[in-house]
Amino acid sequence: MNKRDMQDIIERAKRAREKKASLGDDINLERYNTAGSEHDALKSLAEVPQEHKQSLLRAGIEPSESGRSGSFLLQDRSVVFSRVKSPGLELMSTTEALKRYEWLAADYLWKAIPVDMDKYTADVELDETNGYFIRAKANSKVTIPVQACLFITTDKTGQKVHNIIIAEENSELHIITGCSVAHAVQSALHLGVSEFYVKRGAKITFTMIHNWSGGVEVRPRTAVVIEDDGTFISNYILMTPVKSLQTYPTAYCEGKNARANFQSIIYASGNARIDMGSRAVLKGERSRAEIISRVLATDNAEVIARGEVIGEGANASGHIECRGLMLSDNAAITSIPELKAVRKDLDLSHEAAVGKIAEEAILYLMARGLSEEEATSVIIRGFLNVDITGLPEALARETKQMLDMSLEKVM
Repeated sequence: MNKRDMQDIIERAKRAREKKASLGDDINLERYNTAGSEHDALKSLAEVPQEHKQSLLRAGIEPSESGRSGSFLLQDRSVVFSRVKSPGLELMSTTEALKRYEWLAADYLWKAIPVDMDKYTADVELDETNGYFIRAKANSKVTIPVQACLFITTDKTGQKVHNIIIAEENSELHIITGCSVAHAVQSALHLGVSEFYVKRGAKITFTMIHNWSGGVEVRPRTAVVIEDDGTFISNYILMTPVKSLQTYPTAYCEGKNARANFQSIIYASGNARIDMGSRAVLKGERSRAEIISRVLATDNAEVIARGEVIGEGANASGHIECRGLMLSDNAAITSIPELKAVRKDLDLSHEAAVGKIAEEAILYLMARGLSEEEATSVIIRGFLNVDITGLPEALARETKQMLDMSLEKVM
């Protein structure tokens, strides 16, 4: 990228610095520290202090690095660990990658997401930012997952990251990203920009686990560009409290037979304010998308669950399924599925339902020897039993264990 193009990005960001997001509550960014604490590099994840290891585990991160093809850890704003164990895989900080590869800024930086989308994207560009760069080289099959953790350990930290992920032609890449906070953190901010590029015939499976706390405000900004015969599968899990979360990842199915799958599991508790969903823009011929969400709301939590499929390409198809379960009279769930068709040869559909646990179902289970608490737990687990598609057997089993661990914490 030449200096003129880079300067244009900076100027656009400056003009958007006060631009409020179209969705979600507005956040006062000045409440959070922009400098953050500096942390020393680690020789291995085994050196992570014992009091932090459980936080990492609950976010799907394995400190032993067992069963991982690479590991990356960002602590507050410092990259403290990065290691690759698989051929055909590149993993490093975004800062290092931009210095190493001139083409990265020219061809990928801020190409999937506009830098002036809102004040949060602008702030990521204008402030000191890090993040991870992951690339699967052409024809490589990285089926053992890469793990990356974005970890906040200092109170009132404003963590800002820019991630770039590329799966080159005919490659396969599995990623587990965990976002987490230390137990002592009472208040924090996470702004995360993630740009995914799925090349011809490539596949990315991305599992994101959020392990926040009741004082954390979160604004991820995610977009995916999918070429011919490419596949992107996203699994998102939030089972812990959060103060405020707004995210609306968008997949652009540009190529023929491009496919996007989004699956989200949300347990909203406390006074959480959550506005989440997924969008797919079907531009390629025979492109397709599926968006599935399961939302539980308890205490005073408020959730808006969105889903949108826009059909533009010939013979494209898409489906949205939003289901919500109310566990409190003071909670609220709003489901907003949207379909837009601009041609007649499309197949788009949606279904949405929000309700409470049926009393008859609880009585039925209690009549068979379960307590009321046990019966409720069985019903909730059944409601959340969404098949995580596209995962190797070992990874699917591990993802289910992560979900079970999260359920044990909240129930």
